[in-house]
Amino acid sequence: MLFKTHKRFASALLVTFVLAAIAAGPAVEAQEVAVGGANATVLAVLAVTSVQDLNFGNVLQGVPASADIDVIAEAGDFQVTGAASTEVALYLQLPEFLWNSTNTDRMIISFGSTDCEVDTLITATAAAKSGNETVEDPYNITAVTLGGGGGAHLFLAGSVYPAVDQAVGAYAGDIVLTAAYTGN
Repeated sequence: MLFKTHKRFASALLVTFVLAAIAAGPAVEAQEVAVGGANATVLAVLAVTSVQDLNFGNVLQGVPASADIDVIAEAGDFQVTGAASTEVALYLQLPEFLWNSTNTDRMIISFGSTDCEVDTLITATAAAKSGNETVEDPYNITAVTLGGGGGAHLFLAGSVYPAVDQAVGAYAGDIVLTAAYTGN
């Protein structure tokens, strides 16, 4: 008899679940779909060219000499070309010394906070400045926007300080300009 009671109870329970499932109906679900896209613009490769070295000319022992940023034959000149109207960060790696050809003597070189100018209006090799240069600190150059032609020139001046017993001969040092798109 116990078995029949359980069987009736199980049958009633099964019928209740089936009716409840039918009454509840199918599960209600909402779904929304959106389609987006992906875009990219490939910019022109940045090119940095040393157009002219910083030139102090002939200097005398014990007599400091400066290269004038406004004299094209003296000022160092770098050209940066890339995508027009894009922002570029510029960084100069400047030497502390110029070395003679045998690396046995060195001469101090220094750069002041106004020894750098950036001109974004000229794009070809600069025979003359545009007159629209921005004065920059060569140790902390503000990001620049390349001109409509996709270029800029960076001009650099400086000073050398030969010792009174400076060895005679030619002295040189590397000035490195690095340019990179900022993404702005």
